[in-house]
Amino acid sequence: MKTKLLLLCLFAFSGMAISQTTVTGTVSDQDQQPILGANIIVMGTNAGTVSDYDGKFMLTVDQDPPFSIQISSVGFQSVTQQVTAQGQDFSIVLPQGDKLDEVIISASRTPESVRESPVTIERIDSRDIENSAAPNFYTGLENLKGIDVNKGGLTFNSVNARGFSSFANTRFVQLVDGMDNASPALNFVIGNFLGVNQLDVQSVEILPGASSALYGANAFNGILFMNTKNPFEHQGISVYYKTGITSQEAAGDNRFYDFGIRVAHKISDKMAAKASFSYLKGTEWWATDYRQYTLNEPGEPDFISPFRSGLAHDGINIYGDEVATDINAVAQSLEAAGLIPPGASGLVPSVVVGRTGYKEKDVTDYEAINGKADFSLNFRPFSNSNTEIILNSRLGFGNSIYQGASRYQLKGFLLQQHKLEVKGDDFFVRGYATTEDAGDSYDMRFTGININRINAPEWFGTYVGAYLNAITTGASPEQAHAGARVFADENVTFQPGTPEFQAAFDKVTSNPDVSVGSKFVDNSKMYVGEGNYNFRSLLNDVMDLQVGGSVRRYSLDSGGTIFTDYDGPIEYDEYGAYVQGIKKFMDERLKLTASIRYDKANKFDPSYSPRVSLVYAAGADREHNFRASFQTGFRNPDTQSQFIGLNVGRAILVGSAEDNLDRDLPGTDLTGRDAYFDSYSLASVNAFSQSGDPSVLVPVQTDLVEQEQVSAFDVGYRGQLGKIFMDINAYYNIYDGFISSKLVVTPKSGSAFDASGIMDLATGNVDVFQLYTNSEAEVSSYGLVAGLSTNFAENYRVGLSYTYAKFDFDQASDPDFRAAFNTPEHQVKLSFGNPEVFKNFGFKINARWSDEYLWESSIANAIIDSRTVLDAQVNYTIPKLKSVIKIGGTNIAGDEYRSAPGAGSIGSQYYISWTINQ
Repeated sequence: MKTKLLLLCLFAFSGMAISQTTVTGTVSDQDQQPILGANIIVMGTNAGTVSDYDGKFMLTVDQDPPFSIQISSVGFQSVTQQVTAQGQDFSIVLPQGDKLDEVIISASRTPESVRESPVTIERIDSRDIENSAAPNFYTGLENLKGIDVNKGGLTFNSVNARGFSSFANTRFVQLVDGMDNASPALNFVIGNFLGVNQLDVQSVEILPGASSALYGANAFNGILFMNTKNPFEHQGISVYYKTGITSQEAAGDNRFYDFGIRVAHKISDKMAAKASFSYLKGTEWWATDYRQYTLNEPGEPDFISPFRSGLAHDGINIYGDEVATDINAVAQSLEAAGLIPPGASGLVPSVVVGRTGYKEKDVTDYEAINGKADFSLNFRPFSNSNTEIILNSRLGFGNSIYQGASRYQLKGFLLQQHKLEVKGDDFFVRGYATTEDAGDSYDMRFTGININRINAPEWFGTYVGAYLNAITTGASPEQAHAGARVFADENVTFQPGTPEFQAAFDKVTSNPDVSVGSKFVDNSKMYVGEGNYNFRSLLNDVMDLQVGGSVRRYSLDSGGTIFTDYDGPIEYDEYGAYVQGIKKFMDERLKLTASIRYDKANKFDPSYSPRVSLVYAAGADREHNFRASFQTGFRNPDTQSQFIGLNVGRAILVGSAEDNLDRDLPGTDLTGRDAYFDSYSLASVNAFSQSGDPSVLVPVQTDLVEQEQVSAFDVGYRGQLGKIFMDINAYYNIYDGFISSKLVVTPKSGSAFDASGIMDLATGNVDVFQLYTNSEAEVSSYGLVAGLSTNFAENYRVGLSYTYAKFDFDQASDPDFRAAFNTPEHQVKLSFGNPEVFKNFGFKINARWSDEYLWESSIANAIIDSRTVLDAQVNYTIPKLKSVIKIGGTNIAGDEYRSAPGAGSIGSQYYISWTINQ
């Protein structure tokens, strides 16, 4: 019996040994340079491996020859080889790929070549990132044609396309492996804060323009897809370290460093795992605009006065100077209390004096931190199927500066996502949750205001006493005011750097009550479920037919510091479904895509978003591709426009959801209902203040915000003329119910619809509100994006693009409406480089020019100057160390610029990096 068992075991073992086949090989390009990360897959299975830094691979499978393997890499044509024997060694050369044949998924939710895409698309992959002149791949997106990146700080950058831009860009969606990357509370993406470690980027795709037909609400200006590397196909350890300096006139030279690691391992043919981590630390761009922006009419830049031009100066990057009062009233109170001689108050003029505020650098340390971690466990349970189960968690944490209606210090901010997904060739089902914790974040404006409020009575009393002393000793009023300010500041104001100031700062920034504190509380959550099925295999590939849907729940929890959720979280839902068909005709030269989506959100009517597109491939090699599309998109009012209740100093922001109108608002005894239905237009109040004529006042009732819709027309050409690759796109968008903000002035005691409101205006007994509504005016935007690229003299590559963007809006038809297009009319971008000038040495240069434009926001309306920015890098590959050394710089000409009023000026950044790929 023992002998039989031994023979049986030996037979089984020998059978296992026979069934295993191992092959090796090297993958290189046509210049005999090794290709890192090429995929080697056994056709018809999910078994495979990838090439290492030297292009080498070893593949072991439980399968006897003969069978076929496919070798592929981004930017190259695929090659198939037949395995006929155990131990074969292959030398594989991948031909350079045609840009038109690069495969994308995002445009139609199904694999298709770039040439077949029904819309314009911008794309980069890991090879583009390796050659980028930008310090990180995310800011490098601004070199793509038609794409804008607004830089709010070192770690907060906002991507946009086709206008209507802001740092809080709720019209642009960002997905990471299918997950919406937006903050649950604020409905916009905080840059790459919860994004991707650059070592884990497989590809980045951007669809400019409306994409609601497949991706739902808010995919209005465009959508950005970040796809990460699968651990089954991209294994090993990769590390990078980057350091350098940021250089700015205000902040000087400051060191930064950036470190990242990625580890991935295929445990078996059925299980793989990966983990990645990155950490950046540096110094934010200092914001040092201390001028006062006097609010002008929408559509026009605000008047700018020099620093400290008046007794109540309100500098844009100075906080606490908003604390102001009439010093004659203070003098009368002091006189009544016997603290100044009888009759002395008559020497004090009735003028408003503001406290000396704190510069932004006094209320923040400008420390920029961003850490990102990503963990994934992947299962492929079936041997002959691409079905995959993915458990994924990612988190982002750190410090940043966000600019919206005010300037906010995000301190210890934490965002995290957790996902379970099952997907295959024809389907996916995923569910994920996004949560955020604001940590120790705070509003910098109210930090300054509430520090100065602590001892405001003492400061103003000291000021009046010093003023009287100066006047009675022969000083002029100007000299008396100047001396009084200096004396009061020296004796009463908490001076930055002192224990007294630090104690006041800690007290204010730890308190979420905006009347005395500035803490930013947010524990909001978002839950999403999505699914999609493609019936093409059931239809024998006659056509591509997809159905899908999604459901989403928001749970807003700011403790009453952002929203009116002081009595508990606010919850609401959105859901939608779509169907899309794709059919090819005329020898597959003509491709027709048609889709429609239904969406419903709480308290809003259903929305329908149809899309139809045609793509025609002309030419003997189908090298000329013409496309045209029409679709309607929609945008649900975001969380802020529905539920916000936030005092930002210059105005009180109030959302227009019906159940939000009667809730308490910070800093006022009025309600949102008063603001929406019993106010004066800002334009008429400005006219009244200049003329004193009550007949110019216009009482207004503001409509509650509804959904915004767009009808988008798009035509384009993509193709090759000899060695020149061309992509030209023109679009025209017509907006219906354009959502934006409107400022109104609301009487506190009287009504705007009778004489009592005029009395409130005359005495200053009013509040200013920023309301969210839809404009009845006609708003449209249109533009052209053209790009050319070519290779010459072996590997030299040059690219040139031009973007024209314009919008039409009749300001006179809606005087108080802010369109906030916030986009240059003309932009030109140039790239030039060679990944291998000589062996192992390459370089890249990027240049960008944009003309001046008007930026509109609740902080200020200002002209953003034209600018020319130059970035460059050189890199050297060390094959023996499997390393790339890169030295580069951004804005190397040193001409500082800003993306928006109130934001820091962008200086230069210089870096050296070392990347190791195992």
